[in-house]
Amino acid sequence: MDPKNRIKQLVELLIKYNIEYYENDAPSVSDVEYDSLMRELESLEALYPEYVLPNSPTKKVGSLSSTKLEKIQFAVPMLSLGNAFSHDELREFNARITKDGIFPTYVCELKIDGIASSAQYTNGEYFLGATRGNGAVGENITENMRVIDDLPKKLSQDVDVEVRGEVYMRKEVLEFLNSKRIEAGEEPFKNLRNAAGGSLRQLDSNVTKNRRLDIFNYTLVNPEKYNVTSQIESLEYLQKLGFKVNPHYRHCENIEEVIAYIEEWKDKRKELDYDTDGVVIKVNDFAMQKEIGYTVKSPKWAIAYKFPAMEVETELLDIVFTVGRTGNITPNAVLSPVQIAGSTVQRATLNNEDFITERDIRIGDYVVVRKAGEIIPEIIKVNFERRKQDLKPFVMIDDCPKCHQPLVRNKNEAVHYCQNEKCPGRIVASLIYFASRPAMNIEGLGEKIVEELFELNMLGKITDIYRLKDHKETLVKLEGYGDKSVEAMLDAIEASKQNSLDRVITSLGIRFVGSKVSKILARKFTNLTELSNATYDELKAIKDIGDATAMSIVEYFGANQNLINELIELGINPEEKKEEDANQIFAGQTIVLTGKLSIYTREEATNIIERLGGNVAGSVSKKTSMVVAGEDAGSKKAKALALGIKIINEDEFKDLIN
Repeated sequence: MDPKNRIKQLVELLIKYNIEYYENDAPSVSDVEYDSLMRELESLEALYPEYVLPNSPTKKVGSLSSTKLEKIQFAVPMLSLGNAFSHDELREFNARITKDGIFPTYVCELKIDGIASSAQYTNGEYFLGATRGNGAVGENITENMRVIDDLPKKLSQDVDVEVRGEVYMRKEVLEFLNSKRIEAGEEPFKNLRNAAGGSLRQLDSNVTKNRRLDIFNYTLVNPEKYNVTSQIESLEYLQKLGFKVNPHYRHCENIEEVIAYIEEWKDKRKELDYDTDGVVIKVNDFAMQKEIGYTVKSPKWAIAYKFPAMEVETELLDIVFTVGRTGNITPNAVLSPVQIAGSTVQRATLNNEDFITERDIRIGDYVVVRKAGEIIPEIIKVNFERRKQDLKPFVMIDDCPKCHQPLVRNKNEAVHYCQNEKCPGRIVASLIYFASRPAMNIEGLGEKIVEELFELNMLGKITDIYRLKDHKETLVKLEGYGDKSVEAMLDAIEASKQNSLDRVITSLGIRFVGSKVSKILARKFTNLTELSNATYDELKAIKDIGDATAMSIVEYFGANQNLINELIELGINPEEKKEEDANQIFAGQTIVLTGKLSIYTREEATNIIERLGGNVAGSVSKKTSMVVAGEDAGSKKAKALALGIKIINEDEFKDLIN
């Protein structure tokens, strides 16, 4: 993949993962995978600055949060920290500081895995609490923070002060809450951070109070007002005011003492009653901090060291198989329950046959499981020293576990497939996906409800979702349901009819057609009817649609035309303006965008040009037709002038496209 498209793909992925992590408290990828993707994006942006997008997560902190809570603007932004994953990276961090003749001491603090917060006081009285949000704007959670016992409501001094910290949940509290939720038939919290985040964002502070949250405070905003000159003094002053700080901080004379502190806590952290996923290292002296300065996103005088992913050994009790919506068969490990990173793990994905055989994983083995906050843990390796002699090698199943039809494995693919379109496993997976957040986003129609309604013969295909209103009287009588929840679910189903065409295409679960391809198709075709009639050649001619994708689309609509007709009859057929109907003023032209755009984002301008027939390039050459120059346009504009290429400003671009 070329660097421009990879940067765009990484930005889209990381924005999605930010929303999952900061807004929904439900990350779908591990911290390790997220950090790896962020590092790849940072490297690519450094190599190809011309492709940097204005909405890049490398320029932003966190994510704007849920609209349910009032927004709070911070006078002093809550910045994020850069990450280090090795001792050498810590030494490089130190070298960047010392090369300018600054030789600091450092303060090490355990990095608590919770929710960053801000608490503000007037005359020593607590009056405002907020989450970090995107660093500039957070959520107002004043009343929810008020019920945290460890947060003082009246300080020991009558001062105006803003303090920042981390709200967290203790392991024993999570265990107690989950036991109660399981008894009540509710879904247990997945881990400590998710539990803390969901509890802190409740609209009812009584719910938050019952979740028994705690807080450690670590930052004093505008410390000079209180004659505080260092981080050590800041922590001591916070304690003097009545705030709780983590007791395990340490003042280190040099970076080697920092590394020794990290090594000490790498394993010792497992003894704590809360999760810590690393160590925050800060230059102690505030005057030095000011001299060292900041990047757009983070301070240069601080860094967060991330501990290696936690690994725990447990017994593999069984291997079971699940069926995906496209018929893909996934083997899953059933494990003897084990606590990892604050949650109980009983399952781990085994990906496919090759993954298992390459690692020689067998039922009855003791395996090493890694989970650094992941929702889906993974098996790293087998402890062969503990292997029993009579364990049988893994053999992949031949038939589908749901419909018992023969499985196939395509050439050059590692995955086995059930090809039975009527397989109950595939049907249920398709229903779940159709209602999921990336697809039609139907609130209240979650995985367990879909499975239950399928068993009750109320759901057999996606169009049945829109006929659930005919079963309202039956639904409200089911155990665990009620008038309000059923009404909310049916309203959400009806509202989903207004979704855009690209969402509807995504929700169909066509193989190789995700949200990106769906958007491309929605720009080319007016509605489902037109798309369903598209030929292989028409699809193949579309940029970014390959052979396999084009064939998959044709085969899907060929086999599911009756289903598509049903959707249309039910009112699910949004109309989109067809790309070819627009004036193709940029047809055959190559356009370069440069400088800071103020009317459009770089992505918006790119989409407009492509929709109007043009192609956007990252560099100026003799093949360039036109350059759109924003503020502070530099070398690209100069090169265009030298080559005699037409240059227009953003206002002229706006007039042109209108």
